[in-house]
Amino acid sequence: MLSIKNLTVFYGDTIALDDIFLQLEAKKLHGFIGLNGAGKTTLLNTLYGFLEQESGEILWNERELITTDIAYLPAESYFYQYITGQEYLELICLKNPDFDITLWNEMFNLPLDDLIESYSSGMKKKLAVMGVMAVNRSIIMLDEPFNNLDIATNHLLGTILKKLVEQGKTVLLTSHVLESMTSLCDHIHLIENGKMLQTFDKGDFMGIESYLFKKRDTLLDKNLRKLTE
Repeated sequence: MLSIKNLTVFYGDTIALDDIFLQLEAKKLHGFIGLNGAGKTTLLNTLYGFLEQESGEILWNERELITTDIAYLPAESYFYQYITGQEYLELICLKNPDFDITLWNEMFNLPLDDLIESYSSGMKKKLAVMGVMAVNRSIIMLDEPFNNLDIATNHLLGTILKKLVEQGKTVLLTSHVLESMTSLCDHIHLIENGKMLQTFDKGDFMGIESYLFKKRDTLLDKNLRKLTE
């Protein structure tokens, strides 16, 4: 169990996360949704330790969560200059020699002997995903993992995430693509203005879109009527 209790984070004088309380079941796939600036990335960055919390407690299986529990894929990937994809993965595999780079690359089909700086944005995302898999941690966090990936790789990544959960990993991800979330996740958590508003279980997924967009759609109908009057 990943327990988040009374978590509060500030950006300067602004509250970025406001007294978050959440119990995330282990060995499940948890999705986080919300508008831009809602606090999704801030939450992941705080869990990983990139950001310092003002208050609250984060526990993994009843002990303090530490960075080495987590493999994290940020929304924007950063790489050393002047190294190849192969060299990047080999550096990661120093701590996990069982990761078979050649076998994994049969799925991702990257030119690993080329310099990473020559890669497209989609190729860089594929390489970063492979790096996260190579780290092999109990918790896997992915911030907007489907961005820049082609249709085939999006499908592959979804399959990989499901397999990882079956093997006992706990996966946390954010995405603006609701269809990806509802097809993959066991639970979806809604964040708004730094607050955790609601958790949807699989049986409730059909109502997420209505919940999210009811206010906006009502306003849209009102404005369209004014245009046609």
